[in-house]
Amino acid sequence: LIEDATFFEKRFLEWDGDANQVPTKDKRFIWVDTYARWRISDPLLFFQRVRDERGAQARLDDILDGETRNAVAKHDLVELVRSSNRVPAKSSDSTLADENLEDVFPTIKYGREKITREILEAAQKRTQELGVELLDIRFKRINYVEEVQRKIYERMITERKRIAEKYRSEGQGEASRILGQKERELKKIQSEAYRTAQQIRGQADAQATQIYASAYDRNAETRDFYRFLKTLETYKTTFSDKDWLILTTDGDFYKLLQRVK
Repeated sequence: LIEDATFFEKRFLEWDGDANQVPTKDKRFIWVDTYARWRISDPLLFFQRVRDERGAQARLDDILDGETRNAVAKHDLVELVRSSNRVPAKSSDSTLADENLEDVFPTIKYGREKITREILEAAQKRTQELGVELLDIRFKRINYVEEVQRKIYERMITERKRIAEKYRSEGQGEASRILGQKERELKKIQSEAYRTAQQIRGQADAQATQIYASAYDRNAETRDFYRFLKTLETYKTTFSDKDWLILTTDGDFYKLLQRVK
């Protein structure tokens, strides 16, 4: 009777799955790459079902890839990449003030950690039949397929352009407001300056008139002289060198010219 001894590894073993393209519940195709740790829990059952580690790895490929695909297909993408809800940071930026926060920050109902446990529990029920204890399974990487990546980048660029255009529009509006305020203040200053200048000029004219009046109101001759000067000033501002004058001999202007002559 010849007996062969078969030895099995008692340490934890590694399973590294291949990256697969999987659709999510919200119809987004992603690359999912997972890894797991396992050990041989029942050597006899293990030998009877899979013979060796190579056979176990092949069965684990079918089980873990299948359960991962099933779990991913039952959940939206956001559930696979986060384990908790994202809290919006308070900011003075009002860019998102008019946005729907539920669209920007979707609510997480399950999360990545819970989905991972879901895959693990479903796979453990099947690996027990192989004499294998599945210890843990994790997502190594989740990424968009190339076509989806391109669409996401285009959407991000469009969104950034929209926000930039909003900033430019707000800046132009603020510039117009500042320019209008400047024009109003400038007109107000000019109006006040003109009014002050007119007041000063009026006060100066009044003082000058008072001084002239007091100077020329001393006697009859000074008063006549004052009237003479005022008459000349009036004629100077009234007539030009192209005007024709028809004078009567008894008019004041004719008498004045006769006096000068």
